[in-house]
Amino acid sequence: MRQILLTLLLLSAASAQAGVKLYVFDCGNLKFDDVSAFGLTNEETSVRELFVPCYLIEHENGRLLWDAGLPTAIAGQGPVVMESGAIMELGRSLPEQLTELDLTAADIEQVAFSHMHFDHVGAANLFSHSTLLIQKTEFEAAFGDELISVFDPTLYSELADSKHKLLEGDHDVFGDGSVTIVSAPGHTVGHQVLLLRLANFGPLLLSGDLYHFEASRRLRRTPDFNFDKTQTLQAMDKVEALVEKTGATFWIEHSKALADTLKLAPAYYD
Repeated sequence: MRQILLTLLLLSAASAQAGVKLYVFDCGNLKFDDVSAFGLTNEETSVRELFVPCYLIEHENGRLLWDAGLPTAIAGQGPVVMESGAIMELGRSLPEQLTELDLTAADIEQVAFSHMHFDHVGAANLFSHSTLLIQKTEFEAAFGDELISVFDPTLYSELADSKHKLLEGDHDVFGDGSVTIVSAPGHTVGHQVLLLRLANFGPLLLSGDLYHFEASRRLRRTPDFNFDKTQTLQAMDKVEALVEKTGATFWIEHSKALADTLKLAPAYYD
């Protein structure tokens, strides 16, 4: 509750940041024959494809990359069958897409990932010069001595010695309430979501993997592979209360139906 109140105070104390822009990138897709591992029966949703996004936030005081998509190494290879039987595909790498904005990875001052699963940190190693904003618990799990089965350290190992800011709760990225990292653990030990306050679009929440499907949100289902089901449900309650109080638009990051309606970079939301 204290974290919710802190976030609301940050938002109410600051007007929408007129200069903030949000760019959306297509960083791949995932296809499944069976979605039961996500806590849903195959009859409860007909969706079998998940969108994998990356986001770039431009602020007058710097840039923040939020999530880094599927592994860069598979870009342009066509469908790649995973050990689980799922299929992943990445048409163009994130660096290639950044060139459309006349940017390279070196131009991104800060990076934050909703969590450290492979489909959110695929290009992470390219941003070792950036400041990493990460929950302390997630950092310890990702870079500790004990190997976490759902993490692939090879995708983010270059960040181990990079500059980082360890978070212990919500964090106002630029100090004006326009971009706020919101702690929402449960999917992983340090999962987080992102709340934006855009001048024209209005408040917007990027959900990370709080939900994978629209049905997950409607039915309050949690994947079998989540770190902690109880924490996930508590995070859902926290984030849904925040969405209600701020009136934020809610984007399920993996929603293919949503992705089909979005304008992609170099277009932007502001």
